[in-house]
Amino acid sequence: MTAPALTRPQRRGACPGLSAPMATGDGLLVRLLPIGTIALDAFAALCAAARRHGNGIIEVTSRGSVQIRGLSAASAPRFAASVAALGIAAGDGIPVLTDPLAGLAPDDIVDATALAADLRAALAQSSLAQSLSAKVSLTIDGGGPLNLDGVAADIRLRAETANGAAALRISIGGDGRSAVPLGCIAGENAVAVATRLFEAIARRGRHARARDIVAAEGIAVFRSAVEDLLIASARPRMRRNERKEPIGLHPLRDGTFAYGVGLAFAHTDATSLQRLTEAAEAAGASGMRAAPGRVLMIVGLTQQAAVSFATAAEALGFIVRVDDPRRHVIACAGAPICASADIAARALAPQIAAAVAPHLDGSFQIHISGCAKGCAHAAAAALTIVGTSSGCALIANGSTRDAPFRIVATNELAAAVSKIAGDLKREGDHV
Repeated sequence: MTAPALTRPQRRGACPGLSAPMATGDGLLVRLLPIGTIALDAFAALCAAARRHGNGIIEVTSRGSVQIRGLSAASAPRFAASVAALGIAAGDGIPVLTDPLAGLAPDDIVDATALAADLRAALAQSSLAQSLSAKVSLTIDGGGPLNLDGVAADIRLRAETANGAAALRISIGGDGRSAVPLGCIAGENAVAVATRLFEAIARRGRHARARDIVAAEGIAVFRSAVEDLLIASARPRMRRNERKEPIGLHPLRDGTFAYGVGLAFAHTDATSLQRLTEAAEAAGASGMRAAPGRVLMIVGLTQQAAVSFATAAEALGFIVRVDDPRRHVIACAGAPICASADIAARALAPQIAAAVAPHLDGSFQIHISGCAKGCAHAAAAALTIVGTSSGCALIANGSTRDAPFRIVATNELAAAVSKIAGDLKREGDHV
């Protein structure tokens, strides 16, 4: 069904890097995609710079980027200079994402960190970034227990064993479930294969995306680009002890642990985040990683220290338990922070989380979008709420692109959503 004009999606803008801030309702926004582990003192200094040059609001996105809000035309260059002086490694150009514990997880099949570094270096030597949409990206899943199945990308590389050796399975245009499989390659051919696939996308124009090419032309254009490098493979190796949820405790290869904490509704203030960093330092952590799923990974903890850190993090308002109802509500910044939004999505999110808390079982996900662009969550959710000039449009088992089944006033939203969640839970209990 074609979405009515009420919720028809708009094209999202280019990605706001440090050198190219994006205007929003609360000033300028910049985005940083950290690579690997950030030293705690550097992260604390980043928080201080966000407070000094912006409005102090910091976000971690679904793809693991760090966003700083409320900058001005005068302060944005000063903030960029402050961050550059911190020596935080960050992606520049085509985004290459690795799994949250790449290079640290005990069950990695390949070192996604090293592979990503090789790929970034090769891409930096090419002109592909200027020929591709700013939204085009690649993910590398090293095969550990935390994976990137929930992150959509144009090109996906997932480590597995093929005929007794490590290999990379390629898929195109989607997340772990929806991407179209292309075949398997040897790890040493990853850079060549990724480059050829990016070139195939670039030949379709500056705004081309892999999913659109597959929808219009099928997979042949991509397969022909890399066919000579595809290898025969057995059935994909099943992941041992698969665990997709990053919140909580994770063992590391060196015998220490990481603890994943979530940002409620993807944001926090710089002061709280600085205090979290201080708690991590007091617990003996060696660093921090920004991870997909709006999560920060504190690494280098002992198991006992991780428990005390989690207690401190929870007291600061961060999510430390997978059953926290805030974990199941995704919200964009909303009005008035975003000029495109018709509802205050972020302000509504705590009310919605509290209203549905008695009915959540982990499978019911709610997406609150201030407008039809759906920036915070492009995929379908059990319930999607879209702000419109007429009220809050409710969409069942769909995304902002789908047609709503009902529109409710903003002041009636929490009660309506609570009833829907309760009805669905009762239906499930009787199945």
